[in-house]
Amino acid sequence: MRPLLSVENLAVRIRTDRGAAEILDDVTLAVPRGGTLGVVGESGCGKSTLLRAILGILPRNAQVPRGAILFEDRDILSDRGASARGRIGFIPQDPYLSLNPVFTAGAQILEGMRRHAPGSRRDHRAKLVDLFRAVQLPDPEAALAKYPHQFSGGQRQRLLIAAALACDPALVVADEPTTALDVTTQREILGLLRRLTAERGLSLLFVTHDFGVLAAVCDRVAVLYAGRVAETGPTRAVLDDPRHPYTRLLLGCHPDRATDLLGIPGTVPAATAQPPGCRFHPRCPIARAGCAAGVPEMQPAGPGHAVACPFQSDILLEPALG
Repeated sequence: MRPLLSVENLAVRIRTDRGAAEILDDVTLAVPRGGTLGVVGESGCGKSTLLRAILGILPRNAQVPRGAILFEDRDILSDRGASARGRIGFIPQDPYLSLNPVFTAGAQILEGMRRHAPGSRRDHRAKLVDLFRAVQLPDPEAALAKYPHQFSGGQRQRLLIAAALACDPALVVADEPTTALDVTTQREILGLLRRLTAERGLSLLFVTHDFGVLAAVCDRVAVLYAGRVAETGPTRAVLDDPRHPYTRLLLGCHPDRATDLLGIPGTVPAATAQPPGCRFHPRCPIARAGCAAGVPEMQPAGPGHAVACPFQSDILLEPALG
């Protein structure tokens, strides 16, 4: 079965005063129908640009020199996502900044339904009340007439989940939707999102920097570094047996999995000055002379598991990173 969303060899460059910034380079990943894919990596690795390309909202100074984004077998790059509007729901990162404070919650979501969902205004209103009930908002009828400031942070995130589902999408894209929430509310929102996508048979693309969140929600994971995919595979396989040095070091920064929080030496390179060859080699503890010579190809590391490192099976890997 073909995936619902397929990103193929995608490259994105943005013109800046300092030259062309290469944000994404030959990114390839897929979201299966009814499945969940998590995209993880440090700040500056290209996660948000990937989402913008999928949603058709890249800035005007962005260029896509190569690649394709196929959604339901249609290339959505060709029309800047117009053919996918209403079929892709979006949950933004910050519930406090994502709603217009001068309009009621109901009015804002109903406007999107009017543009992209069939039915009358009465149908839309009834459906939205049902959605508010599904996301467990108290008093769904009254919630339609409330303004954003009248909701708590967790309730606002539930509003955004309802908005993402309002037009019956096939895919939901979530951009770190629990970052601004406390741990208890975060757990509730993740459970709600997992339950609703499963019940409705939706696919989910979930962007995060937190492996703990990713493990709770996603079936598969793609690890991005400096605009390239470093490793991809089933979530459990990547978490239990990471093969790329960057993935191992990134996992070592997670407080639930690390005994010593050592961090990763150096920083993500500037998009206008990417290093040659493997982009991680300036920070990699097992880098060899050949790592700067050419771009590493994805190599199999297990069933459905691939890694962009020719030394992923090297016996020196574990001691070097331990």
